[in-house]
Amino acid sequence: MNYLHYEFNIGPSDAVEVTLDKQANVRLLDDDNYNKYRRGEKHTYHGGLAKVSPARVSPPHYGHWHLVIDLGGYTGRVNASVRLV
Repeated sequence: MNYLHYEFNIGPSDAVEVTLDKQANVRLLDDDNYNKYRRGEKHTYHGGLAKVSPARVSPPHYGHWHLVIDLGGYTGRVNASVRLV
């Protein structure tokens, strides 16, 4: 599985802004769901398919979060820049 991965300790007053060079899936996952994602299991996340850049996503509560950017199984590469706002 090919994806970009970033980690943050953030809360609901924070937003992660993702600038993409093409549409991609932008997923914000807690530790448990990130591990399920890595194993290819069913998982829940915040975000989704970002067709417009930049995309923003915020967590529902404070904690350790994983931001994953992928092409949903399609071939190719995506370039992204990520920042907290």
